[in-house]
Amino acid sequence: MPTSFHEVLFPLDVALRGAGGPERRTEIVAFGSGREQRNARWAHSRRRYDAGYGVKTLDALREVVAFFEERRGQLYGFRWRDRLDHSSASGSAAPAPLDQLLGAGDGVATDFQLVKIYGASYAPYARPIEKPVPGSVRVAVGGVEVEASAFTVDATRGVVTFVPGHIPTEGAAVTAGFLFDVPVRFDTDYLEVDLSAFTAGAIPKIPLIEIKP
Repeated sequence: MPTSFHEVLFPLDVALRGAGGPERRTEIVAFGSGREQRNARWAHSRRRYDAGYGVKTLDALREVVAFFEERRGQLYGFRWRDRLDHSSASGSAAPAPLDQLLGAGDGVATDFQLVKIYGASYAPYARPIEKPVPGSVRVAVGGVEVEASAFTVDATRGVVTFVPGHIPTEGAAVTAGFLFDVPVRFDTDYLEVDLSAFTAGAIPKIPLIEIKP
């Protein structure tokens, strides 16, 4: 991630009431026969959010405005906690070291990228996870959880690195469980705040968009 990213979390009480989700870009070509051909323009989805839905008080609005100013609008990225999707585990379960398959050891490789896999039967999608929550990552090798001293985690890139003496052996499955944030930026350089409308129940629009490296 470029240096124009601040490793800071958007106000959590606002984020957890926000709205948004993944966006895909699909190219559809229609033929005269009525058939069509569909092609994926993006290998990975890109998430969009609106933080405005989470602003319920003037104090929260002031906090968001201050956060916006420190980020200089669209200039600096930051972390966003997606209430629906911020864990390697399914549902409301706590992250466990067998949650997600990162790969298999070969006796040499030390680095493994965190991923979250969606689906299973038809076309599973492996989403790279680049912003794990520090201290939340649990790792297993060959189905057995390893001590935290056996690896390090780059919380800015989502890479697990095994230290000498703990490198996964040939064919050993490397799995992990974790919490994570989404790297985003503001998708506007202007926040329009109408206090008279706000006190009457209007919601300001605060668009955010996921940053792709």
